[in-house]
Amino acid sequence: MQTDSKLERMTKEPVEKLITSLAVPTILSMLITTLYNMADTYFVGQLQNTSATGGVGVIMPLMAIIQAFGFFFGHGSGNFLSRSLGSGNKDEAEKMASTGFFCALICGLLITVIGTLFLDSIVWLLGATETIFPYAEAYMRIIVFGAPFMMASLVLNNQLRFQGSATYAMVGIMSGGVLNMILDPIFIFGFEMGIAGAALATTVSQAIGFLILLFMSRRGENIRIKLSNFKPSAYFLKEMFGGGLPSLLRQGLNSVAVVALNTMARPSGDAAIAAMSIVSRITMFAVSTTIGFGQGFQPVCGFNYGAKLYDRVIKSFWFSVKVSFCFLTVMAIGAFLFAPQLVSLFHSDPNDTSVIAIGATALRAQVIALPLMSWVFMSNMMLQTIKRTLPASFLAMSRQGLFFIPAVLILPHFLDLFGIQIAQSVADVIAVLCAVPIQIKVLKEFKALIQKSE
Repeated sequence: MQTDSKLERMTKEPVEKLITSLAVPTILSMLITTLYNMADTYFVGQLQNTSATGGVGVIMPLMAIIQAFGFFFGHGSGNFLSRSLGSGNKDEAEKMASTGFFCALICGLLITVIGTLFLDSIVWLLGATETIFPYAEAYMRIIVFGAPFMMASLVLNNQLRFQGSATYAMVGIMSGGVLNMILDPIFIFGFEMGIAGAALATTVSQAIGFLILLFMSRRGENIRIKLSNFKPSAYFLKEMFGGGLPSLLRQGLNSVAVVALNTMARPSGDAAIAAMSIVSRITMFAVSTTIGFGQGFQPVCGFNYGAKLYDRVIKSFWFSVKVSFCFLTVMAIGAFLFAPQLVSLFHSDPNDTSVIAIGATALRAQVIALPLMSWVFMSNMMLQTIKRTLPASFLAMSRQGLFFIPAVLILPHFLDLFGIQIAQSVADVIAVLCAVPIQIKVLKEFKALIQKSE
């Protein structure tokens, strides 16, 4: 009966009210997830050591890879859950939930083993300089042990919100994030562990956040994780692959993009790597908020698509685009006006002002096209939720992969450091030009289905 009431709510309640109510906890969840890394950057930045700040930035691609697989299993199983629950098939939803969870846990353990065995080689591969290397190595040596907890947490978080239980998901993620911000200064300064303290704080917080999420998944009407429901059959793996591939490509290519960015910034010194790392964290805050809002849209999209209520799918899409565009516009204006002040929050070394100068220019260049990303993000999320794997995967790859990587590799040869600073905006504009016709085609298909059923 509880599942029936949830289906009633997801398919009958006005989409504006529904998305907003679901988006508040998902936005908070995304922001807290972002703060895991931002907190480390901020507190390590207080060490007044440009190389230490760069060390955290160098390990960003590894964190992105861990998150990529977490989102792959989480979105792959979560999308299936919302469609199955929307069509009334709870039995398959239960099997998929456990399959996604245990696959993520196993994959996280593999990353821990590989990261430990090939630690030094991976740090060099990620773009470390001679002076940044010892800090990046110390940070990574601990952070890899958090991979299983981070990946499993992302699966539980996404499965909860795709079931319409975003508040439970928020509590679990927020607990770990708040704890991370408390432990960072204690370990870094109180125990005088430096950058290793930041990594330990993050890993401990991720482990505790995982346990809280696991507890939350067993409350209310949520689907329970059971080993007996772990069914890694070809059918479930195929369904998970189709729903999660866009997320894996998006996050995975983001990792490659950061490596390319660090590599091209390396000739300009530690200041350039540190500055671009800080800018990435700042823009990540605005992007994460938008994605969090989109995650409030996804279960609404999935349930109504499963129930064949295409008019509600279209209406929810347009509402999400309009709200996210307005938000990103406000964020872009604020970041443009106060760029030096924002960068300086993460860098307190009075002997190296070049980080702030480089970062402020890069931040202003990047936010110019940021509002246009509202269309790309919401289109990608809708296509992924309704299992349009190929177009969703293309859009997922476009911004950070297909367009940013070539831009950051080519533009510096003509514009030096400025080419690195504007590469993201160039990629964003091209991504929007590709996303518009793809999404309009799908919206027209839905309108045709609506007219046919009338």
